[in-house]
Amino acid sequence: MTIVAISSLAIGCAALDPESVSDSAGMALGTGTPVPAAGETAAVGTKVRDAADDPEIWADPRDPSRGVILGTDKQAGLYVYDLAGGDLQFLAEGPLNNVDLRDGFAVGGKAQVLIGASDRGRSAIAFFLLDPDSLNVTPWGRTPVKVSEPYGFCMGRLGGDTVAVMVGKDGDVAQFTVTDQGGQPAARLTRSFAVGSQSEGCVVDDAAGVLYVAEEAKGIWRYGLDPAAGADRTLLAGAPSEILKPDVEGLTLLREGAATYLLASSQGDSAFAVWRVDGAEPAYAGRFSVVPGAGADAVTGTDGLAALGGRVGAFPEGLIVVQDDSDTDGETTAGARARQNFKLVDWRAVKAALELN
Repeated sequence: MTIVAISSLAIGCAALDPESVSDSAGMALGTGTPVPAAGETAAVGTKVRDAADDPEIWADPRDPSRGVILGTDKQAGLYVYDLAGGDLQFLAEGPLNNVDLRDGFAVGGKAQVLIGASDRGRSAIAFFLLDPDSLNVTPWGRTPVKVSEPYGFCMGRLGGDTVAVMVGKDGDVAQFTVTDQGGQPAARLTRSFAVGSQSEGCVVDDAAGVLYVAEEAKGIWRYGLDPAAGADRTLLAGAPSEILKPDVEGLTLLREGAATYLLASSQGDSAFAVWRVDGAEPAYAGRFSVVPGAGADAVTGTDGLAALGGRVGAFPEGLIVVQDDSDTDGETTAGARARQNFKLVDWRAVKAALELN
């Protein structure tokens, strides 16, 4: 395992390629219903570049006060935070773009939390294992993938299989079944299809057998998770619209009892759209933006996000974690994006703001 001091990741102001510069300068500061931040992580160590990208959350089902928040630095590696946003660990395994996980994955006879991330530098899925007892994260290996450029990534369950979905930057998607083969990860390709143009965010609804993919300039697509569904799809919400302002970025699901909510990052106006998706048809529930609170600044130019319902650490009904493109007090749309981090949001505050039942 490679662990380095976070401060050592800072870089100077050398000439940057366009991919390293955030594309959200000049975007609106947030047009959704205001919801205060409930906390934040430290800024990622990579400075002056477009770095923080995608989070994920795991809470121990045996004791939801225990758990971790994961966050990618797409220039450097994977951060591990506690459920209050405090630093626990950094793994210099980058560049990693999107991250997801599924627990209960057996390796060597022990149930582990399987973590996967899109590895853009090595054209692979980077796998990690989280020990649910120690909360320590260790690298487990990489599996090469053939997509335009590993970009979006999500995981799911189909029957008894663990599924990984890689979204290439050009909108080409590859789906895999992941297994443990003699203590090493193996990924068997089960389906490939094309979304149409640049895509990234994706999320799997295990219970419904559904895969959602965000096409950045077009909107959110709904696919069947079963490979037999092929490329058949329906458009859940188009863009640009009053609900989604391109780029359409991160997607996540939050379950609360019988209800399942889909949340999407509307990067173009620094807002988050919410639908209830457990019914026969998706029901749009509103939009929110994250404003200053608990000593944290507002969220702008948001990219990835994650959500988990139920008790999560100090959050009794659920936690949302979102990427903030500019971790700067008093920021403006024209300001330089020099520091990026992840903001924590109490699900109760979102429910109150959007009057969700």
